[in-house]
Order: sequence, then C-alpha cells, then structure tokens
Amino acid sequence: METPNNKTFIDKLDYGILFILFLLSIISLMFIYSGQQSGQYNDNFVPKQIFWYTLSTFLMLAIARLDFEQLKRMSWYFYGIVLFFIVMLIFAPESIAKPINGSKAWYQLPFLGSFQPSEFMKIALILVLSNIVESHNYQYIQRTLKSDLYLIYKMGLASLAPVIFVAIQPDSGMIMLYLSIILSIIFISGVSWKIILAVISLPSILLTTLLVIYFKFNDFFQTKLLVLLLPHQRSRINGWLNPYEYTDQGYQTKQAITAIGSGWYSGKGWMEGIIYVPEAHTDFIFSIIGEDTGFLGTSIVVSLFFLLIYKIVILGVKSNYSFGGYMCSGIIGLLSFQIFQNIGMNIGLLPVTGVTLPFLSYGGSSLLSNMMLMGIVLGVSVQTNRYMFEIQQ
Repeated sequence: METPNNKTFIDKLDYGILFILFLLSIISLMFIYSGQQSGQYNDNFVPKQIFWYTLSTFLMLAIARLDFEQLKRMSWYFYGIVLFFIVMLIFAPESIAKPINGSKAWYQLPFLGSFQPSEFMKIALILVLSNIVESHNYQYIQRTLKSDLYLIYKMGLASLAPVIFVAIQPDSGMIMLYLSIILSIIFISGVSWKIILAVISLPSILLTTLLVIYFKFNDFFQTKLLVLLLPHQRSRINGWLNPYEYTDQGYQTKQAITAIGSGWYSGKGWMEGIIYVPEAHTDFIFSIIGEDTGFLGTSIVVSLFFLLIYKIVILGVKSNYSFGGYMCSGIIGLLSFQIFQNIGMNIGLLPVTGVTLPFLSYGGSSLLSNMMLMGIVLGVSVQTNRYMFEIQQ
C-alpha cells in the first residue's frame, strides 16, 4: 500500500486551491478586457496579464517545492534584498522611478513595465515574522508577560524599516497591508490575550474617535486634524466620507457605486457596462464585475475568495509545523484585509487607498507577489501531506 511519503510532488498539491486560482484567472482576464473598453488607456492589458499569470504560476510551483527550512534560511536574505530596492526608490532618478499619483513606489523597467518592490515586502514580512515567532517560542517555552512583550518588540523592530520607507513613498494602503500581516501573526503567536486586546483596541478606539470628531465637530476635524495629512490623503478622506459633495475627490468612488448599483441582480451583460470608472482594470475591477454581472456575479467572486481563505485556514490548522501555521495566518490576514479594503472602497464603505483586488486586478507586481504567497500555501499543503496519516510500520 502506498504511503504519503511515496507520493510525488504533483500528487501532494492542493488541487482545490489550484482550481480556485484558475477560476479567478479567467474572471480576471474577462473583466480586465471589459474594463479597458472605457477608452482610458489604448493598451490591451489582457495579453500582459496572461504573461504575468503564466510566469507567476511557474514561480508559485517552484516556491511550493521549497521546504520550511529552506524558506527560513532565505527569509532574512529576501527581506534585505526587497528592503534595499524600497530604500533605493528614494534616490532613484525619475527616469527609472517616476512618481505615479503622487507616490514614488515603482521602478519603470524596459519591456516589463513597472515593478513595485513594496508588494514583495508582504512576502518578506510573512517569512521573517513567522521565523521570529517560531524561534522565540522555541526559546521561551514558559511564557511570561516579559517574554511576550519581548516578542512584540522583535516583531515591531523587524517591521519598522519597511513601514517607514513605504510611508516616505507615500503608500498608506501598503502600510495597512503590512499591519494586517503583523496583527494576524501576533494573534496566533501565543502571546497573552491582554496584549492582543491592547493591540487591537488602540487603533479601533482611535478610528472611532476620529469618526465622531468628523461628524460632531467637522470644523475642528477639517481645520486642525485633516491639515496634518498630505494633500492627496485629505482628498481621499473627503471623497470617501462625502463623495457627492466633494465631486472631484470622490469621483472614483461615486462612479464605482453607480456602476455596481446599476448592475442590480444579474447585471447588464459582459462588456455591456456604460458607466465610466477610472482605473477600471486595476483598483476598481470589482465595479466592472458588479455592473456586468450584478449581485449574482459579485457573490460568486466573494464566494471564491471565501473558499480560498477557508482552505488556507484548514491548511494552517492541519500543519504539523508551527512555522507553516504562522505563514498561513499572515497570508490569511493579508488576503482578508486586502479583499475587504478593495471591495469596501468600490462600494464606498472605505476610502480609496490604491489597494488591488487579489488575483483579479491587472498588475504584474501584485499578481506575482500574491501567487508567490500561494506557492507558500501549496508548500504547507505538500509538507503537511508528507507527515499526516502516515502508516505505522
């Protein structure tokens, strides 16, 4: 009788995850093509997206073949390389690092297009923080408040440089993605619930306070608090909180809400949308899906995301190696927040931050980084299957 150890790498892959990714790739190509019919750009982005999906699939499978020890050994090297490219954006001339929408976050590469190193810091942070937590818990078997605070300190120190240099770009959306990774890994790291509640409650209280000030003391909010932000950040907040009053700042949000609302239950049909939404093929692809397919189509998309995250949760729980569980937790937190943030800004629930919709929005860096994360997930699946339910001789 064949044991799990005798199975090939191909046999051990999680084909449920691969099938979900295949469906998302088809949806991506369909609605990138539909979204680009607005005429905002003259390029055809579909062949480019096919290229990035093909390249990222090979990269995903290559990463899935790496074992946990290899990932741990490469984690700090990968972190250092990505951080180097993020820092060099500050000094890079505009001929190779042109600011886009007020943010200097991309390198412009011949033939390949733009490259955003901060996207790959998501992977580096997940690897490094998972490594830190596993090493710490191995060293401090008897947990104390002091050892828990020391773990938080080490995780914060590792996260500080990426957050600072991405804030300089500036890219507030990416910083929020980093925070979602940090909080998710802290959540299952074994630290005291008192610390977890403190970490979660502080930003919640701050956000609630700011919203109360906005609605109850709007003059104070506008004249004393909002002026502390950069101009494009002020525009986004005003456009989010009142898109129909701040018509310029809230134009994208207003158009996206209109497009999704006009789709009703079953949509107008593929490529039949008439509402112009800027950046429809990237950040606002969900609005195109909503207009073309309505509530039915958007529900299918959300369900696919839910199934993907659910399968990663199951893999993380089943992983017999804590490092795999920590990585899965970081990926779950990242994808959950990124999906919520993107859909939220499409329906006016959250401010526009430039966060893409994973696996659907056009973009080489975003797609490559997310598929690399799926490679880590598939690697967890392969190595879990290697040891679970092993037949005793």
